[in-house]
Amino acid sequence: MSTSSAPIWQPSPQRIAASRLTAFMAAADQRWNRRLASANYQTLHAWSIEHPEEFWVSVWEFGEVRGEMGSTVVVDREKMPGAQWFPEARLNFAENLLRRRDKGDALVFWGEDKVRGRASHAELHRAVAQTAAALRALGVTRGDRVVAYLPNLPAAVVAMLAAASIGAIFSSASPDFGVQGVLDRFGQIEPKVLFACDGYWYNGKVIDCLGKVTEIAARMPSLERVVVVPYAENTAGDIAGIRNGVSLAVFLAPHAGETEIRFERLPFDHPLYIMYSSGTTGVPKCIVHCAGGALLQHLKEHQLQADVKPGDRLFYFTTCGWMMWNWLVSGLASGATLLLYDGSPFVGRGSILFDYADAERMTHFGTSAKFIDAIAKIDLKPRRTHKLAQLRAMFSTGSPLVAEGFDYVYASIKPELQLASISGGTDIISCFVLGNPNGPVYRGEIQCAGLGMAVDVFDDNGRPVRGEKGELVCTRSFPVMPIGFWNDAGDAKYRTAYFERFADVWCHGDFAERTAHDGFIIYGRSDATLNPGGVRIGTAEIYRQVEKLGEVVESLVIGQDWPPGNSGDVRVVLFVKLRDGLELDDALVARIKQVIRDNTTPRHVPAKILQVADIPRTKSGKIVELAVRNAVHGAAVKNVEALANPEALDYFRNRNELLS
Repeated sequence: MSTSSAPIWQPSPQRIAASRLTAFMAAADQRWNRRLASANYQTLHAWSIEHPEEFWVSVWEFGEVRGEMGSTVVVDREKMPGAQWFPEARLNFAENLLRRRDKGDALVFWGEDKVRGRASHAELHRAVAQTAAALRALGVTRGDRVVAYLPNLPAAVVAMLAAASIGAIFSSASPDFGVQGVLDRFGQIEPKVLFACDGYWYNGKVIDCLGKVTEIAARMPSLERVVVVPYAENTAGDIAGIRNGVSLAVFLAPHAGETEIRFERLPFDHPLYIMYSSGTTGVPKCIVHCAGGALLQHLKEHQLQADVKPGDRLFYFTTCGWMMWNWLVSGLASGATLLLYDGSPFVGRGSILFDYADAERMTHFGTSAKFIDAIAKIDLKPRRTHKLAQLRAMFSTGSPLVAEGFDYVYASIKPELQLASISGGTDIISCFVLGNPNGPVYRGEIQCAGLGMAVDVFDDNGRPVRGEKGELVCTRSFPVMPIGFWNDAGDAKYRTAYFERFADVWCHGDFAERTAHDGFIIYGRSDATLNPGGVRIGTAEIYRQVEKLGEVVESLVIGQDWPPGNSGDVRVVLFVKLRDGLELDDALVARIKQVIRDNTTPRHVPAKILQVADIPRTKSGKIVELAVRNAVHGAAVKNVEALANPEALDYFRNRNELLS
């Protein structure tokens, strides 16, 4: 993926002077006398890696963390895994998110074009106080699991904060998961309380959930209470049939007078969240994240890398089943108002999120690369139809944002904003590479490695490379590394997942390149890279070319074992979903191959190009190359419950075209 030598955007001197990063550099310089106030980002990043004790203390102090830090920052910092961060610290995650109790907006909610709501900081605090009291009355205590099977509602934020205030461990899934998908996740961690919705809106339709909730409750014996949150209209189910079921109103009624929260201050590494791997290659792994690590990392990313300031209005299009929900919610700790949205982003012909941005004075707009590509395909031009007056930054993640996506954002959305492509994941509930509000944006590149994150790209021999493709790695420990996996004796699965490839180095599983600008390009997941003739090709390199074509809505590429047998070689097979009414003919096949050949190499040109009606994806919108590869090869696709549209796999099985 080529990038330009000139930046596509640069912040103004006034914007740099007013940024939280500039203020942090001045504070750190005064604190440590390291000549940081006027340093460039590379110098600041080097200090954050070489002097982690100073850097993370500065993040704690600048972020005004509520709690006791202790005198020790890190023990065994060279161990990876094994370092212990802030071993003497005591804090409560929820206490740091519930700092304010005024009448300003804490949460604003849009449920498509059907439901609107908002809650002040005072109202949010009161709701959390009542919910925490109800959980305590039920016997919930530190270490117990509280889970949510909810849309991106204010009630999900309240449930999380209430659980965290007690020291319970919170986990969530979106209501589009099927019963087995929920059991595969929550069943492993044996929760005591489940918050669930009666239904939800999607694309103007009500989807009933009570039938699924009834079955989940019946099959999860650990549940002592199922709290049903009202949201959708005209649902056909009945709460009375849910084992240990109760409405939210009844659950909270005995505690209506509660206004205060008893925050349990706990160790830095006390478990806060359990997240889940995508689960498309087996039962999802349960990844345990600690309160202190998540808090410090999110404060750093929001304030220093995204320039979130008190009073800003932060939005990310996400469900409660994606780690970007957890990332979004932490914005409260930086004084931001959270703009929550649930439902289809294409209501109103794709304009509803931009309607939301104007109506609620959105300052930060977070979405996926697939959304940007989709609205570019339909030639949406928010720059002409919306003011977007307060919008300063746009974030993109979920898959690589191609260079043309950068072009579209600056031409059709807003030329004056920072476009931050970001990448990390559920594994670290945050980012390895992301934005720098004080630095330039180069077309097709992620701006930088995160502060405090020793990110590099290794070749197959474990040597750092620049300007070449390799494995994205992190060579030193950091506070938001997972505590481990749930029920993983001796951390065996945890070590295998990240530390098997290179000794004492986190290997993230992304195929990446470090650029001349100290930026990064992600070419796809390493386990999905293609190896025709032994040459590694990132799938994103092919997607970028194919999806330039107006006829192509979306594509997916795999390596098919070829010839069958023991050759060990693969051929590149491309599947395309075309615009409605179009058929893949020889002329379009030739055009696709030509655009790939002209802009990449002959190795990238698919041996086969086939049309499909749909492409399978996870609940968070990521296409599933490995699941498709298994389907093509006649292998079992494990845990299809992890997919939003598992029926799409049928388009890839038993294709006669792949027999020759």
